Amino acid sequence: MDHSHHSLAEDLERMLATETSRRRSLRWLLASAAAVPLASCGGGSSSAGTTASTAASTTGGTTAITGTTGTTTTTGTCAVIPEETGGPYPGDGTNSNGSGVANALTLSGIVRSDIRTSVAPGSATAAGIPTTLKLQIVNVGAGCASVAGAAVYLWHCDRDGNYSMYASGLTNENYLRGVQEADSTGTVTFTTIFPGCYSGRMPHIHFEVYPSLAKAASASNRIKTSQMTFPMATLNEAYATTAYSASSRNLASMSYATDNVFSDGTSLQMASVSGDPVNGYVVTLTIGVSL
Repeated sequence: MDHSHHSLAEDLERMLATETSRRRSLRWLLASAAAVPLASCGGGSSSAGTTASTAASTTGGTTAITGTTGTTTTTGTCAVIPEETGGPYPGDGTNSNGSGVANALTLSGIVRSDIRTSVAPGSATAAGIPTTLKLQIVNVGAGCASVAGAAVYLWHCDRDGNYSMYASGLTNENYLRGVQEADSTGTVTFTTIFPGCYSGRMPHIHFEVYPSLAKAASASNRIKTSQMTFPMATLNEAYATTAYSASSRNLASMSYATDNVFSDGTSLQMASVSGDPVNGYVVTLTIGVSL
């Protein structure tokens, strides 16, 4: 037997020379990995004076993080959320409706938390199950630290499946659209209604992430466009109510597997939901971006 000293790379090369050695080296590598603490992304705040604690676990190959900062607790995954289409109704100045360019980003009053009622020139209020959205923006490129000062433009359809600024009779309305600046924990909060389900798409909410509130005035500055969705149990519960009966019928004809956005998986876009149709829902999601 050769008793000369070799580097780890040389030993591994020799160990992998035969099928038997490959299996033996794999067992050795797994045993070694088990003895070394796993590195994981943290949920620390980027704001001085704010503390954060994180716990990491690995399930199905993804590292989940649970971060607590001040009074805000979020659960998500330390990975960049997939880029998705803004769809045909973004209202961010990149396309037009029947009256011209549709751009909610330039409207006075569009920076708001409660997005249920239109700002001028509109005045209508969207009816539906009260819903609070809490989205935390984290920088995957910096250990999943929260991104204080980021901005989110968010929009979704009403309970009848219509989009303000585009649907017939709603081109002057802009409800269920709004911009929020992230607080010191990287969190934006919107008060809205639970979206409906229209034919052809699983229920979803669109959003764009911007590096700052100042840059959220132009869609050309967005750093991420994506969508989020909800657990089937929540969808079935919400759509069992009379006001969402059309959504219940539409939902019955599709699934995540057939959806043109979510068919490749929803692990990074599936929100956590608490509450009920009577008292309203609280929806949370951690959104990973790379800055």
